[in-house]
Amino acid sequence: MNASILTEVVLPLALALIMFGMGLGLTVNDFTRLFKKPLAIVMGLVGQIIAMPLLALGLCYLLNLPTPIAIGLMILAACPGGTMSNVVSQLAKANLALSVSLTAASTAISIITTPFIIGFAINQFAPADDASFSILTTSLGLFFITLVPVAIGIWLRHFKSDFAIKTEPFFRRFSLFFMLMMIAALVIKERALLISSFDDVFWACLALNIGSMVVGWFIAKFSRFDVTDSLTLSIEVGIQNASLAILIAISFLNKPEYAVTGGVYGLAMFIGPLLLIGGLKLKNKRTTHAVN
Repeated sequence: MNASILTEVVLPLALALIMFGMGLGLTVNDFTRLFKKPLAIVMGLVGQIIAMPLLALGLCYLLNLPTPIAIGLMILAACPGGTMSNVVSQLAKANLALSVSLTAASTAISIITTPFIIGFAINQFAPADDASFSILTTSLGLFFITLVPVAIGIWLRHFKSDFAIKTEPFFRRFSLFFMLMMIAALVIKERALLISSFDDVFWACLALNIGSMVVGWFIAKFSRFDVTDSLTLSIEVGIQNASLAILIAISFLNKPEYAVTGGVYGLAMFIGPLLLIGGLKLKNKRTTHAVN
């Protein structure tokens, strides 16, 4: 199998299947909820679409990241939340319904926002490559790879709910398997860049993950949300769709070196949620102990 078939057919198809699986987990109520809790949705999107890219840009300059790592970090920050954020929200006993609704909303909006953020990043850090990047082409690619499969999945969930409920867990497991396989492939292909820049990329990914979760938490607290919704926003803002970031770098931009950041983030993104959940549990134990 040559590289063009892998990057132009296999990887986009795999991501489309993942997005199809996401659609199988969505119901009409997930969208009507957008109007029932508009402030939570709006503030969550502010965290994802505005605060996280700004945080990533600041880290690029603060850490003086190499160009491939910097652009990779911006691509990552431009991506919406993925199925992993929903899984983490469920494990953390956060507001799963809000998490799913935010993921759906950010995925829909990303076909407009993601290409512009990536275009800005390329113009900022690699202006020589700016002419080869097309916002329109990227938007269309995201539309067919993300929104169309999600819409098909939602349609099946509505009309074939038994089938959707039975098969959705398979696609969730496939999502994790696909991301791990992509990370393994990147480690092999881009090992020279990974070895030479590991400190830069790891600390940048960890700082983005923890920093964006802190931002999400403060946005929620500023909006006077309860602890459960604050935890949900923190997770949604802090966990991005690493698989989509990898695919954009490899298939859309033909720059595998930009995908290294997404690969490292795919592993580092669970550190922030673990610290947050652990901190909340410790606080609850201390509160319970003090009361008793």
